[in-house]
Amino acid sequence: MTRHPITVIVIAQLFGTSLWFSANSAADDLMRQWGASPADIGSLTNATQLGFILGTLAFAVTGLADRFPASRIFAVCAVLGALANAGFAFLAGGIDSGIDAGILWRFAVGLSLAGVYPLGMKLVVSWEPERAGAALAWLVGMLTLGTALPQGIRALGAAWPWQYPILAASVLAVIAAVLILRLGDGPHLKRGHGAPAITLGGVFRAFQIPEYRASALGYFGHQWELYAMWTLTPMLVAKSGLAAALGLSIPALSFAIIGIGALGCVLGGHFTSRIGSARIAAIALATSAACCLVFPLAGGLPAPLLLALMLLWGMSVVADSPQFSAMSARACPPQIVGSALAIQNSLGFAITMGSIALATRLVDDWGLSIAWLLLPGPLLGLVGLAPVWRRKLQ
Repeated sequence: MTRHPITVIVIAQLFGTSLWFSANSAADDLMRQWGASPADIGSLTNATQLGFILGTLAFAVTGLADRFPASRIFAVCAVLGALANAGFAFLAGGIDSGIDAGILWRFAVGLSLAGVYPLGMKLVVSWEPERAGAALAWLVGMLTLGTALPQGIRALGAAWPWQYPILAASVLAVIAAVLILRLGDGPHLKRGHGAPAITLGGVFRAFQIPEYRASALGYFGHQWELYAMWTLTPMLVAKSGLAAALGLSIPALSFAIIGIGALGCVLGGHFTSRIGSARIAAIALATSAACCLVFPLAGGLPAPLLLALMLLWGMSVVADSPQFSAMSARACPPQIVGSALAIQNSLGFAITMGSIALATRLVDDWGLSIAWLLLPGPLLGLVGLAPVWRRKLQ
């Protein structure tokens, strides 16, 4: 098992993070059966985001991410997330109670994911710190593919009840827990047995490190765009008429547009050793900003060209994410890597709640122009990251 630890971790990340957007794969059914609106679907997504934020904040403040085996935390949280996800499928329902009950179950899923995604990053660094950029690219690529996976399952079983893709994600998360529990932690990051809990002020002192601060600011701009774009993708596919024009289902196209981000992550990781993480992140931010700018003007394009634009957007919108994690991990002392990544994730995901809430509330009125609401994210990310990527160009 330990001969290929990164492979095990990225597969577990793929399976574990399939929980994240599992409810979104049922968006059409929930709108029809529960009378839900796009804003309600946004509320379900934001409940997951809020759970993740509070979970990562708890890990950061208590220092749990650096005091206990990452593999055990990952495994326990993956199983708890699987149970909460199954609870959403089985126990949330009905026009009157569906959204309210669903929000509670999705919050629990997000809380559990706080022990899956950041701890997966720490596991990568603990096994192969010298390959952090490329390895984290694979890890975030699997997060992206895991996000798209329920849409793919839905596309394969279009006639299935909406609960089936959600339950499939729970089964995959349990498999992820078993894989990571068998793998264990790597040898390169030591836990702080008996060390005092890291205070919130201690974690925030990481922002005094210029490289960490620039990476975090770039990440925050990136986050304004990323999860809102993923949430909006099925709606944008429907509103653009792309599914009807190409004769494909909305879940199938959504899977392709979101899932191709995994390729963007892997390609970015491949070129990291040649041009550096900062430049890769800057190129991705600039490309996704261009897509945000052009997309509302592209409604009249032939369907193949519009699809190509959406695929480029899907590829670039997440390609920078692993590079931010790698830069932040390299900038911090080893004993606070887990907590520093957790607080960066916590603040970044708090930003996603604002963009998701605004975008899903306004998408019916703005139509394809909703992409312009996301444009400030990558632009501000470029500004925040500028001290690093400009220095690399000198």
